[in-house]
Order: sequence, then C-alpha cells, then structure tokens
Amino acid sequence: MTPLYLRKFKDAGVYGVYSNFYAWMSMLNAILAFGMETTYFRYLQKVEPQNKNKVYNNSFFVTLFTSGLLLLSVFVFTRPIASWFADGGDVDLYEQYIKYFAFILVADALAVVPFTKLRAEGRPYKYSALKFVNIGITVISNLFFILFLPDWVHKYTFWADFAGTWFKEGWIGYVFISNLFASIVTLILLLPELLTFRFSLDRKLMNEMLKYSFPILVANISFIINENLDKMFFLKLIPGKTGKDELGIYGAVAKLSVFLSLFVTAFRLGAEPFFFSYSKNQNASKTYALIMEYFVILMVIAMVGLTVNLDWLKYFIEGNEKEVATYWTGLKIVPILLFNYVLLGIYMNLSIWYKLTDHTRYAIYISGIGALITIMLNVWLIPTYSYVGAVLSTTVVYLVMIAFSLYWGQKYYPIPYKMIKIAVYLGAGLLISWLSFQVFHSNIWIGNTMLLLLLGVTFFFEKNGLMKLIRRR
Repeated sequence: MTPLYLRKFKDAGVYGVYSNFYAWMSMLNAILAFGMETTYFRYLQKVEPQNKNKVYNNSFFVTLFTSGLLLLSVFVFTRPIASWFADGGDVDLYEQYIKYFAFILVADALAVVPFTKLRAEGRPYKYSALKFVNIGITVISNLFFILFLPDWVHKYTFWADFAGTWFKEGWIGYVFISNLFASIVTLILLLPELLTFRFSLDRKLMNEMLKYSFPILVANISFIINENLDKMFFLKLIPGKTGKDELGIYGAVAKLSVFLSLFVTAFRLGAEPFFFSYSKNQNASKTYALIMEYFVILMVIAMVGLTVNLDWLKYFIEGNEKEVATYWTGLKIVPILLFNYVLLGIYMNLSIWYKLTDHTRYAIYISGIGALITIMLNVWLIPTYSYVGAVLSTTVVYLVMIAFSLYWGQKYYPIPYKMIKIAVYLGAGLLISWLSFQVFHSNIWIGNTMLLLLLGVTFFFEKNGLMKLIRRR
C-alpha cells in the first residue's frame, strides 16, 4: 500500500505519523504476546501428548490477560497518551488513533496463540488463507477509503449523501480503521481454535512456562528497541515538521527492503518449529549449520539483486508530484537497510541455541546489551545525522549481538558454522552493493552484470553441495 499512501497523503510528515504509530505497535505486540509463540513450541516438546491442550490453555490465557490489561490502561489514560503522541498537535484526533490501535493490538494479540497452534499442527493452508484474508480486507478497505471514495463523493449523489457528513479526504485514520477491520475479521475466522480454550489452567505448568517465556519477552522487547526505537522516538529527537518529514522519508525508503524483511519473517515462521522438532536428531547441529550457510547465500543474493535494481525500484516510492524528490533523497540508506536484514537473519539463526537449551536468560543479556547500545547511538547520532544515523546504529547493534550470540552459543550448544565462508559471502555482497550504488551510480546494466557474475560464482562453488541436497531429498 506504500505507493498509494505516498501519492494520496499531502506530505511526507503524514507518512511520518504512520511510521511512528506502527513502530510503537510492534513494541506493544511483543509485550502482549509475552513470548508465548516460542514458549508454546518449546512446551509441546516437553509435555506428554495428552497434556498439549494444557499448553494451549495456559498460553492463550496469558495473552488474554495482557490484552485485557492493555485495553483497561489505554481507556483510563487515553488523554495523557494522546497528548504525548500529539506533541502540540490535535489531541482529540490522536485520541481516536489511540483507541483504534488499542483494539487492533488486542485483536492481534488474541490471534497469536491460535495462529501458533496452526503452525504447530502443520496446517499451513489455513494459516496462509487467514493471513491472505487479512491482507485482502486491508487492501480493499484502504482502496475504498483512500482511492475510490474521494472520487465517488465528487461524482455520484449516492456516495455524496452517504459520506458527506463524516468523510475526510486524505485522513490517515482510514489506514488504521482498515487495519482494525481486517484484524477483527481474522479473529472471528479463528473461532474454531479460540473455542478450544478452557479456563482449566495448570498452575505448575504455568509457572514453568512463565519462567521460560519471561526472558523471551524481555529479549523481544529489547529486539524491538533495536529494530524500531529510532522510529519510536524520532519525533522527540528531531521535533516539529522537520522530524515528521524526515521520519516519513525514512519509513518510505525502508519499504524498499520489505522483500528481505518478508523473507526473514517467512524463514522464522517455518524454521522455528523445525528447529524444535529436529533437535533430538543426532546430526541436528550439522543440519542447523547447513541451514545457516544456504540462508546467508540466498539473503546476500537477494540483497545484491535489490541494490543493483534500485534505479527502477525507486518508483515504488515515487509519491506525488510534490514529494517525489523528497522521498528519493533517502535512497542512500537502502543498501544499509538490506544489509541489516541479512544480519538480522543471521542473528535469528544463531539464537536457536538458547531456546533449545533453556538458557533463555542469555536472550536478555544479548538483546539487553543491544538495546543499551541502540539507545546511546540513537540519542547521539539521530539529532545530527537523522535517519542515516539510525540505520548505522542498527548495523553496529546487530554485529554486536551476533558476536555475543555466537560466543555463548558455541559454548553451550556448539554448531559447526562455516563463519569464514559466511564472512566471504557477506563481504562479496557488500562490495558489489557499494560498487553498484556509489561507483556506478545504480546503473542497471552494470549492476545486473555483477549480480549474474555473483550467481555464476556461487553456483560453481555450491553445485556439489546442492546436488547432495537434491539426492538426499
């Protein structure tokens, strides 16, 4: 929906408000989920088959409790929260936004465990179908409110009468309403899973699950800080219209890296249950190392592929006639954003060790260190270097987190990663990306020639390993 938003909203500052709200939403989503996704998978492997329903009941109850607590808190403190976000703007308007987001968060939180249940039961078709329904409703609602209705109100009497008293053209609130509608419908479609919940909680099991999940929760919060703190506090570090415009540019160009973001998310959704279920196999560590190896190769190829094609991909964030040049000024950070997603994927692969060994306290140590560095670098760099400082902060933090996770992981759960080989691929990807963007100024022909060269060299060195995998399959 990014091209639509950038064309229809009046300036970059409006998209800055959007980016700020959704950054905060990611943090609250992590809190409401309370680490129950990972905990659910872990305890399905630890309990007897007849007790798996107890794991579900306990997990869902936690998200039900946190959701109720959030809803109560938001409606008691709506005005102060809105005032803090508005920062001198229209507080009444921000009150509406806050209420929309409260219900979106609750609907999404209550869907977390049912969706995890579908993954654990190996039901990808229903999982995917519900996700596509959510996407479809979101897209259709956005098109209706932002693209079609403004035109219909001016052309047709029926729509003018229907929307004349409440419709506000170019209002970002319609994005939030669309999201809310999609989340509610998705939750309704999850009723078969929701209705399996029973209040018959197992206290002993609950205590064990909470002890396991709490470090995961803290780690997830720290991770969100590493990933989104820059967007959450950007408007406080660079206040006023300048901050909103800069954040709007940052949020828009970040969407060009969404392809790698989706790949990382898809990998996590599929890999996490596999890592847990495969952990008892004798050659598990070798398999995990092989997964890391090919994951990095694919991510580096995708990173290079996107970077060398930025000259035409930039039209994805073209915006309107007024804002086109504004958004493109942020293209210089896209290669760094893409590299950051590669580092994120590596860290996600590495982090499996503390989940499998129940050393989840190390998740707090690693992500806590990362969060502290993020806070310090953001406060130091963003006021001076704006979003360039923000993305460079993320690069430093991910490198530090990878180093700590690798050190402790090899101590408690050794996995024979080929780190020199991985480093060579990362270096090659960075070099080609730099040459394409800085030296050859995003020339599509030269860039894609280098991409083809990378693919050829990769195939030459990896063909034997790939043939072994195909034969094993």
